[in-house]
Amino acid sequence: MTLIEHYFPDLCPLQLQQFAALEGLYQTWNAQINVISRKDTDHFYERHVLHSLAIAKIIQFLPGASVLDIGTGGGFPGIPLAILFPEVQFHLVDSIGKKIKVVQEVAGHLGLQNVEASHVRAENVKDRYDFIVSRAVTQMPIFLTWVKGKSAKKNLHPFKNGVFYLKGGDLSEELAGLRYPVKEFPIADFYTEEFFETKKVVYVQLVP
Repeated sequence: MTLIEHYFPDLCPLQLQQFAALEGLYQTWNAQINVISRKDTDHFYERHVLHSLAIAKIIQFLPGASVLDIGTGGGFPGIPLAILFPEVQFHLVDSIGKKIKVVQEVAGHLGLQNVEASHVRAENVKDRYDFIVSRAVTQMPIFLTWVKGKSAKKNLHPFKNGVFYLKGGDLSEELAGLRYPVKEFPIADFYTEEFFETKKVVYVQLVP
């Protein structure tokens, strides 16, 4: 939790309480349904919560915005972002039903009114959203086929509607040849922990 407070010093008491509750909730659920890698549980706030919140170092979602989290697993990056942006609507989807059950239970326990969680494949989501977020679920060219037609046409933010994707390593080959504008933001520019040295937030603009 000290990491979260260090990098996000303006959290209100409710947000601090919600972030503090996350570790215990995920320990309980992870014992029943494996939603977090066992080797990462000792670094929960760094490798799951803080990593998810890296997106918030790039963009501040505006009140009333809608965000789709594809392949959310146990709720990352969607749950930490939903705590940080309580006036933004988040739709967390995953093709594995038991993982969505964990998301629903965690969101319910925290009292997150801005989270909807659905057991559905990304391709079958019908609504449109201001932004789509995800954490390294597949190669970007494949991911972009999943999100086709899911971006709202009206831009409300300084960033035009599109994707914020958490991924690590050399992405030059993976991103080469995309027909959309792309920008990489090294997470090490704002987090000093060694874990983030090769991690990035990738923005893909989907709407002109």
